[in-house]
Amino acid sequence: MSEAPKSGGATAMMVGALGVVYGDLGTSPLYSIREAFEGSSHRLAVDRLNVFGSISIIVWTLSLIVAVKYVLLVMRADNNGEGGILVLTALVTGRGERRATRWSRSGIGGLALLGLFGTALLFGDGMITPAISVLSAVEGVTLIRPGLSSAVVPASVAILIILFAIQRHGTRRVGRVFGPVMVLWFAVLGVLGVVSVVRTPEILAAANPIHVIRYFSENGAKGFLSMGSLFLVVTGGEALYADMGHFGRRPIKQGWFTVVMPALFATYFGIGALLLREPEAIRSPFFLLAPDSLRLPLVLLATAATVIASQALISGVFSLTSQAVQLGYAPRTRIVYTSPTAKGQIYVPIINWGLMIACVGLVVAFGSSARLAAAFGLSVTGT
Repeated sequence: MSEAPKSGGATAMMVGALGVVYGDLGTSPLYSIREAFEGSSHRLAVDRLNVFGSISIIVWTLSLIVAVKYVLLVMRADNNGEGGILVLTALVTGRGERRATRWSRSGIGGLALLGLFGTALLFGDGMITPAISVLSAVEGVTLIRPGLSSAVVPASVAILIILFAIQRHGTRRVGRVFGPVMVLWFAVLGVLGVVSVVRTPEILAAANPIHVIRYFSENGAKGFLSMGSLFLVVTGGEALYADMGHFGRRPIKQGWFTVVMPALFATYFGIGALLLREPEAIRSPFFLLAPDSLRLPLVLLATAATVIASQALISGVFSLTSQAVQLGYAPRTRIVYTSPTAKGQIYVPIINWGLMIACVGLVVAFGSSARLAAAFGLSVTGT
């Protein structure tokens, strides 16, 4: 693989990376805070202590796990430009020799088993992410027209089928279309968040980690259980590493620090500010950030963004499948190379259609993003 082609320009590659890599992280505000307070295994009061504590946990989780762990540290552990948990497994077990073509088959030891278990969890992410992301966005329509609730599942299924049908065109083409949409999405996140924070600037005090300690000391077991939902803010973090072969390290790193991180921080602080003003907004805190007149356009944009969010894990699963075949952990399968310059950009037909069937099945079986959240939290935390 190679690094991203220079001819496209650094900015163009960064925009493409935004469209493929960061969709999942970028759409977590749709459901993460709501589930932290109203999860099926716990219910927390929407009061000052819990709002400050939850926002503080989110800020520090994004900083330590995404910015420090993945962007600054883990993404340095590549194998000939490829990333992902199987690459890491190959390196720590002595099977990665800096060139993917030289991976050799050997016995499976303890570290390899951990790597394979992590790979299975990431495949689970690849199934659940499209389902919960699309459901959570389409559910926003019910805030505007409650009578449309019966159309949420059929609309979500139709959107997912279209998403998987376009995968054969390749990551670069998909990113070229999705990238500008995600730039708009992150811009809207930033604006909505900043406007809310300006109205209630005291929420910025949540950056102090002392609120994390108070949150857990006051809530005890409930606070611990809520972490399964709060941890949803880093869904897609593992995709940064898994998708590194599609774009290269630099565009992904630049996208995080210049666009994604500022926008997400503004959004989460903005939601916290909204909850301080209107605790009842917890029923749909993200969509209620926007004024009534802008809510329908926001639902439409969120639906587009969640379709894109699914791309990060889909592309990551394609990469993991290719690596598993090369390492001898999976049988040979048809892999289509979709770029003449970046061999990390691939499409795996059998995996694509298998994921589609799994995603549609999850949407039909669970029927709502709230019911899917617990399974999603388990998969993300395990990964």
